[in-house]
Amino acid sequence: MARAQILIVEDEPGIADTLSYALRTEGFEPLWCATGEAALQHLPPQAPAPALVILDVGLPDLNGFELFKRIRERAADLPVVFLTARSDEIDRVVGLELGADDYVAKPFSPRELVARVRTVLRRTARASASPPPTTVAGALTPAAAALPTPIDVDEGRRRIRYYGRPLELSRYEYGLLKTLAERPGHVYTRDVLLERVWDDPGDSFDRTVDAHVKTLRAKLKAVAPTLEPIRTHRGSGYALAEDLPAELPRA
Repeated sequence: MARAQILIVEDEPGIADTLSYALRTEGFEPLWCATGEAALQHLPPQAPAPALVILDVGLPDLNGFELFKRIRERAADLPVVFLTARSDEIDRVVGLELGADDYVAKPFSPRELVARVRTVLRRTARASASPPPTTVAGALTPAAAALPTPIDVDEGRRRIRYYGRPLELSRYEYGLLKTLAERPGHVYTRDVLLERVWDDPGDSFDRTVDAHVKTLRAKLKAVAPTLEPIRTHRGSGYALAEDLPAELPRA
C-alpha cells in the first residue's frame, strides 16, 4: 500500500530532518521544502496533492498565512497543520480563523505532532464519507423547514448558511455551529463540545473551544452585526440563541 505523503514546509533543516524521520518511522512519506515557492511546485496543478501539509508560519520568502491561502486556492480540502515558534494567542487565532486543521508551537514533541497528523487524517477521511442529508436548525417538521430560518446546515456539502449567506468555516467551526444548531437553547458544556467536535478531546483544552467560538462569532457578526447568536453561560458552556429572528434585521 502506498504511503501517505506529508509535505513539510520548514526552513530549518534540523527540524525538517526530525519531522521527516518521525513521519517515515510511522509509515508516512515525508517531502521537505524549505520555501513557500518550492512548496507550491508540489501542489496542484503542478503535482498531485499530498495527504497533508505541515506548514511553518515563519518562512524566508513567503508568510505562512499567505501561503496557506494559496494552498487552499489550489486544494480547498487539503488538511494543513501550522507549525510556529511563536505561541502568542493572536497567531493561534489567525491560524484558526483561516481554517487550519491544527496548530503546534515550537518546541514540540515529534511523536505528538505525528499523532496530531494521524488525528487530522482520520477526521478528514470521515468527513469525505457519505453524510446524512441536509438539516435545518430548529426545523422539526416539513412545514417548519419551508419557513425562513437563520441557520441552514447542509451536511451533504458540509456547508452552513447564516441568513442565506454561506459561511467560510474551518472544520472545527463547522462542527461547533452544527452541534449548537441541532438544539437551539440547549447549553453544551465545553467538555461535551470537545467530545462532539474533536476526535481526540483528551489532547485539547477548554481554551481550544473558546478560541474557536471567538472566531466563529466574528464570522457570524460579519453577517448580522446586531445579533448575538451564540450565548455564553458562565460556568456552564455555550448555546445557540432561541430567539433569533427568522429574517435578517434591516439596518
